[in-house]
Amino acid sequence: MSKTSRFTVSADWLQEHLHDPGLSIVDASWYLPAQGRDARAEYDAGHIPRAVFFDQDAVVDPDSDLPHTLPDARTFERHASSMGISESDTIVVYDGPGMFSAPRVWWMFRVMGAEKVFVLDGGLDGWRAEGRELTSEPTRIAASVFDAKLDRSRVASLADMRRIVGDASAQIADARPAGRFSGKEPEPRPGVRSGHMPGARSVPALGLAREGKLLPADELRALFEAAGIDLDRPVVTSCGSGVTAAVITLALETLGHKDNRLYDGSWTEWGGLPDTPVETGEPKS
Repeated sequence: MSKTSRFTVSADWLQEHLHDPGLSIVDASWYLPAQGRDARAEYDAGHIPRAVFFDQDAVVDPDSDLPHTLPDARTFERHASSMGISESDTIVVYDGPGMFSAPRVWWMFRVMGAEKVFVLDGGLDGWRAEGRELTSEPTRIAASVFDAKLDRSRVASLADMRRIVGDASAQIADARPAGRFSGKEPEPRPGVRSGHMPGARSVPALGLAREGKLLPADELRALFEAAGIDLDRPVVTSCGSGVTAAVITLALETLGHKDNRLYDGSWTEWGGLPDTPVETGEPKS
């Protein structure tokens, strides 16, 4: 499938299996406003054949005030079924640049019970750069049922994070850029303080990939070590709103790390509250 991870596939692999029965292809592109890209418009203009669009602003908990909150099982399976996806499918997820927003949807499908879920190395930009087939034709969606079984043990709540910050029972790996982690750069969302959770380590998601492809295992291991993350201990991943935290999750799982959770509220929740402790500056060694 891919040389970098058992959870990724190469463009060559996807090209070869593009018309296999039981294969679902998911465009999970999502962008921050500063990136100046419209994910839905790009999908409509040209996507990988058979791909369906997964709207990360729509497949959420409708009762949450936070962005990208994981929905309950029934809500997720309604969305997934409407996209023609079954939990038994081989699901390949991609985004525009590769290793940015696709890992979040990879994580969501796995948390909801799908087992054969992969991320496309290189993303759509890499696929396009290699001159591979794109289409603007709407994907025909066949009737399907996704039977979701939500594994809550893979999700960290605000209460969990308050406890972890207090007792250091797990390590916190923060995927935001270093400037936002240190507090030198402002948060993109209004009303959210700058800085990081006490004890957190900076593991910027953008540093875990090269040209849209996940780094080799030895380089990933070295990055975690340099950040002060002990791969023999539990880890909680976090970011701005729960999207790029999943890039760290993908890297951890690639290295065989199983005892990890994703903090779904992430910094938008923590930094937006008045009573949560916040630190600024570089992480302590």
